[in-house]
Amino acid sequence: MPLDFFKALLLGIVEGISEWLPISSTGHMILVNAFMRTKDSFLTTDVFLYVIQLGAILAIVTLYFKKLNPFSPKKTPAEKKDTWQMWFKVIVACLPAAVIGLLLNDFMEHFENPYVISATLLIYGIAFLFIERKEKQAQIADMNTLSYKTAILIGLFQVLSIVPGTSRSGATILGAMLLGTSRAVAAEFSFFLAIPVMFGVSFLKLVTNDYVMTATEWGILAVGAIVAYIVSMLSVKFLMSYVKRHDFKLFGWYRIVLGLIVILYFTWIG
Repeated sequence: MPLDFFKALLLGIVEGISEWLPISSTGHMILVNAFMRTKDSFLTTDVFLYVIQLGAILAIVTLYFKKLNPFSPKKTPAEKKDTWQMWFKVIVACLPAAVIGLLLNDFMEHFENPYVISATLLIYGIAFLFIERKEKQAQIADMNTLSYKTAILIGLFQVLSIVPGTSRSGATILGAMLLGTSRAVAAEFSFFLAIPVMFGVSFLKLVTNDYVMTATEWGILAVGAIVAYIVSMLSVKFLMSYVKRHDFKLFGWYRIVLGLIVILYFTWIG
């Protein structure tokens, strides 16, 4: 059992890094679980995999609390209005995922296999390289100039993430950039979209799951969630610092390499 705590720590690190970088948390989780041989253990259950995501989400709330809080006494009335507008845009952008995602969620679980994940890793990796080929001036340089129409279109891109291996952040960041946002705005809006979406998905998985956890499993879950929270804080800070000076080509190449590793591993080894 102590080994399970160590594995939970590793999975928390993987979740904290891969959830926010556009590199597919699902692809990484499946690959790491395969290497650690955690098949049929608590570490591969929906309860564990979705609850540690809550740790990652809380990192976003912590880092951006001031920006997300429309009740802050330090904000002017105009700033509070802008914050409410931002939240309305987030809610509008989440509607496609709430409707389409709920309808197709169970069906898409049939596609959660290494070959689909490998394909989506490769496709979106190539897409990032393609979109970054030409330098162009972003039309939307801050959250206030992001329109409701653009928000809901980004939300439609988010729906693509129900395909395993796509990466929710990857789909939304790529979509936002195609629609004319700056890299920084694309990344931040992707973070904010995760709050209602991931809370909703995690809650749905928990209330529809009849898994009864032991005291030890609660401890394992706590380790994974806490580590995911800490690592997420570092990952988000890294990404926001990185995109101010660099493009997303590195992540495109990373996805391509990972996609090839996944397909090779499960074809010849797994």
